[in-house]
Amino acid sequence: MKTAILFPGQGSQTVGMARDHMETDDQMRTLFEHANEIVGFDLTRLMFEGPAETLIQTQYTQPAIYLHSYALYRSLAERGTIRGDVMAGHSLGEITALAAASVLTFEDGLRLVAKRGSLMQKAGEEREGAMAAIIGMTAEAVRQICSEASGQTGLIVVPANDNSEGQMVISGDPAAVEKAAELARAAGCRLATMIPVSGAFHSPLMEPAKDAFREVLQPVTFADAKVPVYSNYSATCTTDGERLKENLLLQLTNPVRWRETLLDMSGQGVSEFIEVGPGSVLKGLVKRTVKSAEISVFN
Repeated sequence: MKTAILFPGQGSQTVGMARDHMETDDQMRTLFEHANEIVGFDLTRLMFEGPAETLIQTQYTQPAIYLHSYALYRSLAERGTIRGDVMAGHSLGEITALAAASVLTFEDGLRLVAKRGSLMQKAGEEREGAMAAIIGMTAEAVRQICSEASGQTGLIVVPANDNSEGQMVISGDPAAVEKAAELARAAGCRLATMIPVSGAFHSPLMEPAKDAFREVLQPVTFADAKVPVYSNYSATCTTDGERLKENLLLQLTNPVRWRETLLDMSGQGVSEFIEVGPGSVLKGLVKRTVKSAEISVFN
């Protein structure tokens, strides 16, 4: 039996996250204090005390989730509680997976997450974007609706997250996203609802963030992974550090192919999935995609 370790992405944050670990685990406390020094502000205080309206901002959310997930993974792994044959992370969680697989150092991973978050926040401020969840339609139907909405509005809307069968997220210019949601409702989807976000993530509107992030990534060493890591961009795994680096960059303007990732894992013999980090969003996506999976959550 093979085991996959999964790390969550944006949306899993809550005020109070990781506080119990900080209070009971000396090793995690030390890592949290080190993280505050790296990012240059009191990240852990924001995680523990909020306010929520600050924590949900992309530039703060991303390092908070990375720190919680990585610190918890390292604590569990060093105690021998968990071990993975493959790893993957949803969106920003991919950087957590890269650090957990020793492609990145903890410090480089945190710096990259913090910079990625600030660049995505800036891109969203410079060009307003929107995202919407579409429930109850196939991936192909959603792709066709996005194409139709783009044609009608002359604006950008694309699939951004293929999370599980019948659960997609679209991203792009607000008017085009709203038109796509309208078309999805008319076509009989179960739900089409706007998501409160600060930008059109995983869409061409993130091109400025991608260009800047390329410069940030260039000097950073990506070692070969100790266990294979799946890329959101390709929905395949590799241990090749340079390929993982390129795929991490491409992820910014391309969809998160999570459903395909889980199906590929299952096809490769993975039957146990362990989610590590705040919340339990990925557990539900695994349940809907790999019906026979054994799923554990450490949060």
